[in-house]
Amino acid sequence: MPRGKRSGLISLMAVLLGLVTLGVPAAWAKPASVEATRAELKVNGTRTSFMLDLSEGVRAEIFTLANPYRVIIDLPDVNFRLPQNAGQKGGGLISAFRFGLLDEGKARIVLDTKKPVLIGNAGMSARTGRAVRLTVELVGTTPKDFGAGTGGQRTAYAPLQQQPYEERSRKPKNRAKPVILIDPGHGGIDPGTISFSNHKEKMVVLAVAKKLKDKLADSGRYEVHMTRSRDVFVSLDERLRLSRKLDADLFISLHADAIGQKKLASSVRGATVYTLSEKASDETARIMAEKENASDAIAGLQTTEVDSQEEVRSILIDLLKRETANFSADLSNTLVKRLRKTISLSRTPQRSAAFKVLRQADTPSVLIELGYMSHKEDEKLLNSSAWQSSVAAALTSAIDSYFAKRTAKAR
Repeated sequence: MPRGKRSGLISLMAVLLGLVTLGVPAAWAKPASVEATRAELKVNGTRTSFMLDLSEGVRAEIFTLANPYRVIIDLPDVNFRLPQNAGQKGGGLISAFRFGLLDEGKARIVLDTKKPVLIGNAGMSARTGRAVRLTVELVGTTPKDFGAGTGGQRTAYAPLQQQPYEERSRKPKNRAKPVILIDPGHGGIDPGTISFSNHKEKMVVLAVAKKLKDKLADSGRYEVHMTRSRDVFVSLDERLRLSRKLDADLFISLHADAIGQKKLASSVRGATVYTLSEKASDETARIMAEKENASDAIAGLQTTEVDSQEEVRSILIDLLKRETANFSADLSNTLVKRLRKTISLSRTPQRSAAFKVLRQADTPSVLIELGYMSHKEDEKLLNSSAWQSSVAAALTSAIDSYFAKRTAKAR
């Protein structure tokens, strides 16, 4: 097909209040494998354009969100072949952007903007062969005109609802092996912490989680599951839903920390084990919980506000009605004791805060920050396969000890 004719077929299907759907000919609608090969920002006066080169034309949906101000670009299952540091440096109205899988068969790009913006223009233009360039042009606007953004309602989803304790009475478990759910933090569109060498937290914790799963499964003593087994985003609510669906006996969330201040980055290192509490044990724990609880917003999800003190308090009261809180504390103690023999721990290795992913009334849960991506030695170890294996072995040993203690008490 001649280039000019092809270009005309790539049409702007709808531009309404900044909500844009870009369509392509039916023959292009479902390519076998689409790659994003280049991303670029261009500033022209008061306008900023985001440009993405794709190997083939695809359907794209573009909308805006507030709190914080973002532009969302949804695509099918695109394979991003972009440099590791792509998106970390902004320009014009865009402060930064990130990309990755949001769900099975769905990729997402999130443009963080410095102020409220409108989509001035959007379209796809033909390049060499079947390749196309997606261009989204942004212009500044006022908070009043922006409102909640054009995607404020369409992306909202119902949060996980906590049922009253008396309605959630558990049936006695009739299974031979304890069920363990391993939760590698972040993933897909949410990279988590990015080190100075451009290593991403989401990949480090996934590698450790896989090694831990293998060691636990090889022991033959447990039924082991993971919230994600590849580089895909999983919302915090979905992680909690999976834990409840499995009726897990243990929930372990894996993360890697970072210090933004360069003066402190060279001295702060080591692992920390967090448990749930209404009031953070210290300022560091409070900041950490806020950062981890913002995962859904980072992925461009518009969620209903459920993080009220009343909700946290009701869950904690529920926890106190059962032995879950004590089991979580026992697990934290055991983990610190075993990890201390293998890896460096932070100055305060046991902390607590209101982590959303730990709000589980019936499942003992901990969140482990394995180390600091901002510390050179920790970063090197976190990316070492040998170190990851040793950590997985130490965690397995701690889990064995934890369940042995519980079994002894039950007898």
